[in-house]
Amino acid sequence: MDTNNSIEKRMEKKRLTRSTDRVLGGVCGGIAEYFDWDPTLVRVGYLFLTLFTVFSGVLIYPILWLVIPEKR
Repeated sequence: MDTNNSIEKRMEKKRLTRSTDRVLGGVCGGIAEYFDWDPTLVRVGYLFLTLFTVFSGVLIYPILWLVIPEKR
């Protein structure tokens, strides 16, 4: 049993970056990659969030687009 390898994988630092799997800016895809979720579900969740919060997602998305760095 190789415990050192599994410990290194857990210690590996995850970074939130914009995804290359993008529809607009890669924000939803990047969030999906970070949490290991399906990007389509994140996009649908964003759509519902935008519709049910008086379009606050329209303000949040461009801010996240500027703040979250692009994947290298």
